[in-house]
Amino acid sequence: MRARLLLNIAVAATATALLTATTSGPVTAKPDHHRPSQPVDWLEHRVLNMAHSGGENEAPTNTMYAFKRAVKIGADMIELDIQSTKDNRLVVIHNATVDETTNGTGYVKDLTLRKLRRLDAAHWFVPDLGTVHDQPASAYTLRGARYGRPKVRGYRPSDFAIPTLHEVFHKFRRTPINIEIKGTADADTESYKRTARLLAKLLERHPRQDIIVGSFNDEALGYFHGLAPKVPLSAARNAMIAYFLTGTPLPEGTVALQVPARFSGIPVVTRPFVERAHGDGYAVHVWFSGSAPDDEPTYNQMLDACVDGIMPARPALLERILDERDIERPGRPGVDPCA
Repeated sequence: MRARLLLNIAVAATATALLTATTSGPVTAKPDHHRPSQPVDWLEHRVLNMAHSGGENEAPTNTMYAFKRAVKIGADMIELDIQSTKDNRLVVIHNATVDETTNGTGYVKDLTLRKLRRLDAAHWFVPDLGTVHDQPASAYTLRGARYGRPKVRGYRPSDFAIPTLHEVFHKFRRTPINIEIKGTADADTESYKRTARLLAKLLERHPRQDIIVGSFNDEALGYFHGLAPKVPLSAARNAMIAYFLTGTPLPEGTVALQVPARFSGIPVVTRPFVERAHGDGYAVHVWFSGSAPDDEPTYNQMLDACVDGIMPARPALLERILDERDIERPGRPGVDPCA
């Protein structure tokens, strides 16, 4: 789905260190500069290290291990994806199936939470490469950590399972969370709406004001907004493209544009675009996911474009850059890259 979004934007434009027992030492925790959940001014809450899926090139994607590690090294916010199970539970996983990231197979919607929790969500992770299936067995240094083999100092086997969203909420009560509603297939809007409905119910029981909810499915995100009108949103695909092309106002409840860095060498995030968004009252958060390299030059380029948050696959790398440049952070003064 992101590929389709990137293609649409392209057409419009032309018309690091892994924490394991075997690979590295412990990560020194940064001071906790987050406050308890409360309303957030997303234009002022910047510049954010928004660990994408917890930092999928540095840790197994969308796992508690990844999220805990990212927050320890200083991430200001965690970004994650949610799907819904056969027994109506919200779990944190990007794909509609478990095949890519775990040692299991099948659609999330067809599996119970109990079965999903047994799977090893670090099974296909390789440090610096992320989730890949073509490496020798010795490269998968965290394979089996879900079952206690190997043991990873400071973490539990359950940290390498597929987590529930409730589990993430409970653990990270003071860390803002970016949630993307996923579905079974692009055309299966009902699957997106099912997940949206379950999310709205969860937020009724466990309300939070320091989250942003998004989806590439415009209809599902509008449906969610109808159920939870006070929850901040990022623009869905069609709304974002219309804004990008013509400046069409974004739907009610939108607080942020979360966009790719570039596509096929064509910039999407530019200083004029960010300034326009800021003038219209929207924060700008940038993601990569193949749209641009997750590397130091690109991170610096995005900072110089005055973005409010970066969703890195390498949060430790971004944290080092932010520290070296003394960039302002939430609750922590520093250099304003927009100046």
